[in-house]
Amino acid sequence: MERGHYQADHRAFAELARGFVQKEVAPRYLEWEDAGIVPREIFARAGELGLLGFAAPQDYGGIGVKDFRFNQILIEEFMDADCGGVGLNFAVHNDICTPYLVELANDEQRQRWLPGFVSGALIAAIGMTEPVAGSDVAGIRTAAVDMADHFLVNGAKTFITNGTNADLVITAVRTSPDPHHGITLLVVERGMAGFERGRNLDKLGLHCQDTSELSFIDAEVPKANVLGEVGRGFEYLMRNLAQERMQIAVGSLGRARAALRTTVDYVRARTAFGQQIGGFQNTRFALADVATEVTVAEAFIDKCVLELNAGRLNPADAAKAKLWATEMEFRCLDSCQQLFGGYGYMREYPIARAAADARVTRVYGGTSEIMREIIGRDLRLADRSAAKGV
Repeated sequence: MERGHYQADHRAFAELARGFVQKEVAPRYLEWEDAGIVPREIFARAGELGLLGFAAPQDYGGIGVKDFRFNQILIEEFMDADCGGVGLNFAVHNDICTPYLVELANDEQRQRWLPGFVSGALIAAIGMTEPVAGSDVAGIRTAAVDMADHFLVNGAKTFITNGTNADLVITAVRTSPDPHHGITLLVVERGMAGFERGRNLDKLGLHCQDTSELSFIDAEVPKANVLGEVGRGFEYLMRNLAQERMQIAVGSLGRARAALRTTVDYVRARTAFGQQIGGFQNTRFALADVATEVTVAEAFIDKCVLELNAGRLNPADAAKAKLWATEMEFRCLDSCQQLFGGYGYMREYPIARAAADARVTRVYGGTSEIMREIIGRDLRLADRSAAKGV
C-alpha cells in the first residue's frame, strides 16, 4: 500500500538521509555500541548535510520548515539500517529539543545557540526525569533559587539521552512550590560551575546512546539562560509532549518494519526438517500477523503526523499512537525473534539488538500505563468532580 503523505521533496530528503545513515553510521554502528557512545563528529557531519534543526529559521542555518515528515523520514532511515540507537540520539536533538529552542528562545538566545545547534557543533539534551520523578513531571524537585542575576540550582537528573555529549541541556527546575506553575526551563551549558555529569548508564539496550546522570551542586545559571517565561515550564513541557510521543511511535513502527524485513529474509534462507522455515504454516501465520500490525499502525501514525503538522494532534491521540506503536513493536519483535531460534539471542544479529532496544519504548516518554490513563480520561467515563484521589 502506497504511503500518500510523502511528497517529492520528502522522497528526495529520504535519499539524502539514507545515504548518510548507510555511509556514515551503519559501518561503525557496532563499534559505537561497544564504546557506549557515538562520536561528536557524527552530529557535525549530519549538520553539514542539513539533517539537523529543520525548523530553525534560515538566518540561523536551518530551512525554516516545520514539517514533522522530515523528522519521520530520518527516524525511519535509522531504523531501516538497524541503527536505532544512533537514531534516538538524533531524535532527542532534532525532534524533542528543536521546538523549545526555536519557539521559546529570544533573539539573543537564538543568536547564541541556534547556529551551533543546526551545524551539530552544539549537541542538545532535555533534562526532565529525576530519580524520584519520571512520568510525573509535576513532581520535579531540582530547585532553582532566584539570586537576582542568576539562579542557584541544586538537584539531579537521570536517564538523560545525550547526557554525556550534550552542550545544551534544557533543564526543568522548580522555582516555586506550585506543582504546575512553579516549573521553569533553564538551558544549562557545558562547563558551567556546579554542573556535573555522572556515569554513562549501563543499559539493557541502546548501548551506543549515551544515557547519563546529571547533577547540579550550587550551579550558577544566568537569568539570560531562562527559556521562555519563569513559571511556565510545565505548560511548555506539556505542549511539546505530543511531538515527543510521535517521535517514539515513529521509531517503534520503523523498528517493527525493519524486523519484519530481516525476518522474511531469514526464513527464506534458513531450512529445517528439509524445507525453508518460511514454508511452515506457523511461520506464515506469525509473519502475517506482524505484517498486518505494521501496516495498520503505519496508517494511523502517518495520519497523526499530518495532524501534528496542522497543529490539531490532541494529547489523547498522541498517547494512542505511542501506546499502540510501542506495544505493537514489542509483540512483533517477539514473534520475529522467535523465528530466528538461537541466533535471535546473539547480539551480532540485528533482531537481538532490536529486541533489547525496544524494551524501553513502553517506558520513556510516558509509560504505557500513563498513556492508558490519558486515553481513558479523554473518554470521560466518570464524573471527574466526583472521583476521589484523581
